[in-house]
Amino acid sequence: MADTLPILGIFGHHNAGKTTLIEQLLPHLAGQGLAVAVAKVHGADVEIDVPGKDSDRLYRAGADVWMQGRAEGFFRQHGGADEKALAWRLADLARQYDVVLVEGRRPAACDKVWLLGEGETAPPPDAGRVLAVLARGDGRARAARGVLDDWLARRWLEMPVYACVLIGGKSSRMGRPKHLIESGGRTWLERTVGLLGTVAARVVIAGDGCVPESLSAVARLADAPEAEGPMAGVLAAMRWAPDASWLVAACDLPNLSAEALGWLLATRAPGVWATLPRLPGATGVEPLLAHYDPRARGLIERLPGEGNFRLSALARHPKVISPTPPANLAPAWTNANTPADL
Repeated sequence: MADTLPILGIFGHHNAGKTTLIEQLLPHLAGQGLAVAVAKVHGADVEIDVPGKDSDRLYRAGADVWMQGRAEGFFRQHGGADEKALAWRLADLARQYDVVLVEGRRPAACDKVWLLGEGETAPPPDAGRVLAVLARGDGRARAARGVLDDWLARRWLEMPVYACVLIGGKSSRMGRPKHLIESGGRTWLERTVGLLGTVAARVVIAGDGCVPESLSAVARLADAPEAEGPMAGVLAAMRWAPDASWLVAACDLPNLSAEALGWLLATRAPGVWATLPRLPGATGVEPLLAHYDPRARGLIERLPGEGNFRLSALARHPKVISPTPPANLAPAWTNANTPADL
């Protein structure tokens, strides 16, 4: 699934204008609220520290060194020439940023824009997956912005969609496991798994509890041990498939509909790390019928360490949106907690 990560190369030979073009692209991306990382891939050695300084001495003694100042920091790491190691590092960046731009000239396994230098008419034969070839000129930046916007929108939607059903709550007010309540000849769990399966490539069940024999082939995930409540199930799912886009649904949503799931998936867009809907007139958000982008995992991972086990805390983050569903879809978010609710 790493092939669907938003990594785009800006490639070309020496003096082709790679850095200049990236400088022109960054304000365009920042204007869309996107978090951007730039990876410079060099064929030669790089010097990013002052010889003789403490940090340089530690690095030359064999350590990877993290430097943090008041306003900036950097990580200096040994190695990096291996293509597999480079691909792993780029993928790790792409799980934290909306887009990663790679500046380089040696082969790399990513989509790329190739910049022609003086006297060049085409990329080299080993350039790989080239989306566009751009010659020098006043229109280069405009053309690159168009390629980037179109590619990023497609790449965001190419990410595989998985779904997780949360079970295992005490159901003390209901008096019996809610996921096993039957309606129309099926348990709520069977109905929920079936609906999610119409829009997701994989469906998993997170949490403890018996499940019907008909769902024996569905993957079961144990809750993340350091979290509590629904957060433990969501973390388990996102760790199980870290590059998937996750739909999460509680097991006690008897009015769940395919239309509501489609509306949730339609909120996916570059820069949106999670969609936690807010129902009409409600003050809080709905994290248990919601969508989580892989980048939301980092936000969730930090919460248990802060003693916070509420997924609704994500709503404070600028990358998380809380749109209001259309009135005709709002019942899908209504859960049932007591026999009277039934």
